[in-house]
Amino acid sequence: MTYSGQVTVGGPADVHELKDLMITKIAVGPMNNNAYLLRCRATDEQLLIDAANEAETLLGMIGDDGIASVVTTHRHGDHWQALAEVVAATGARTYAGRDDAEGIPVRTDVLVDDGDTIRVGRVELTARHLVGHTPGSIALVYDDPHGHPHVFTGDCLFPGGVGNTHKDPKAFASLIHDVETKIFDVLPDETWVYPGHGNDTSLGAERPQLPEWHARGW
Repeated sequence: MTYSGQVTVGGPADVHELKDLMITKIAVGPMNNNAYLLRCRATDEQLLIDAANEAETLLGMIGDDGIASVVTTHRHGDHWQALAEVVAATGARTYAGRDDAEGIPVRTDVLVDDGDTIRVGRVELTARHLVGHTPGSIALVYDDPHGHPHVFTGDCLFPGGVGNTHKDPKAFASLIHDVETKIFDVLPDETWVYPGHGNDTSLGAERPQLPEWHARGW
């Protein structure tokens, strides 16, 4: 089946099968958060992005193989409600942006800085520090050697705009700058975008809207 990235709370997961990596997307309530399970096809090691909520749902998706690690994209509570339970059940190593870790009430084993590499089996993800939605938000970039890149943006980039900066002009200026210079300026239009809520998009679909985002200030 073709991956669409369209999932609903209580509905089935959707699986994006790449040559070296399997990406499973599921939505959990009550705030329609996306969680992503990455599985290295060579080693079967797994990594979870955002243990947002519904620990039972996430652990069912993870299955008996467990996870080696879980990455929290940022400190907002809707992205870590299930983190403690998932870590207790799996023993996973925890990752979070250095400047957001103090706001996550589960110990962060690895503090992540811009440009750091996070591995899942033989697959490498590059962390990009995007400031504005929170001080320490991180996106994860998988530069697929067999195709186009894939980027997990948390709440920093969605279809139609960057993340919420709560009408703070400085925060918006910071976030739009980081998203442009670290994502749009260095990745091609074919890059697939997996956001923290809602449907997926691509950089090519969003790039023409950048001037509008600047003009409106959000």
